[in-house]
Amino acid sequence: MTDKKTETITTKIWNETPEPDNPFAAAACYCAGYDVYGDLLGKASYIEYLFLLFKLERPTETQAKLLEGLAVALANPGIRDHSVRAAMNAGVGGSTNASALMAAVAVGAGNLNGGREIYVGMEYWNQCGARIDSWENLILNPSKCERVSVWHEMEHPPGFDPNGVSCPTPVKQTLSHLASISSSGPIAWLHGNREDLEKITKIPLAMSGVASAVFFELGLGSDEAEMLYLLLRLPGAGVHALEQKKRGVKYYPFFGDGLKLQDT
Repeated sequence: MTDKKTETITTKIWNETPEPDNPFAAAACYCAGYDVYGDLLGKASYIEYLFLLFKLERPTETQAKLLEGLAVALANPGIRDHSVRAAMNAGVGGSTNASALMAAVAVGAGNLNGGREIYVGMEYWNQCGARIDSWENLILNPSKCERVSVWHEMEHPPGFDPNGVSCPTPVKQTLSHLASISSSGPIAWLHGNREDLEKITKIPLAMSGVASAVFFELGLGSDEAEMLYLLLRLPGAGVHALEQKKRGVKYYPFFGDGLKLQDT
């Protein structure tokens, strides 16, 4: 008789107990020790649960409000955003809904207002904290990646818009709102030093810069911040893809004037 090795997945995030009559169905699900359907459902908000998933601890009131405010600001980047346009192109072109979301993630993953910019921005926060002299030194003398990576080097300071002229009103409104929630953390420091940082970079702060400051204040790591940023921006991409899918290619300006159908 031989012992069969039990294969298990190790995770601190999740635990399940099976139904008595079906080992493949969960009777109870626990996230960081909380009974999801017994303790959290109907008592915790989606934002609180999202924080719990990433941090494995309950958010404070300030942390929950910060994340909720940022989530509203990021939920729909708008039709000027490349990731949203990618989803719209997929939708109007007849691709599946999943393909539209994947297109948004792929295009929105890079160095320009994308997930990778958040990752690098978090590295800047980790190195500089709330020290304007450290920010100036790193911005003027950016570090170079010493190993081969799938990502190109940043061509601009992360969190700032290389194509911008002045700080956009929505960015200033979001930053002001979040600073009113947390008056002494990194987001408040960014609010107070935004103009000085823009003088150093010679370009305006972008929404990605606000997001990085919030994620840093919430205690997320660079990878967690990058992942959460990508997730929070998907709703807008999804609804715009569905809208253009319903309207059709005839009314899509980027295709409508360029497609000339001929009988063969």
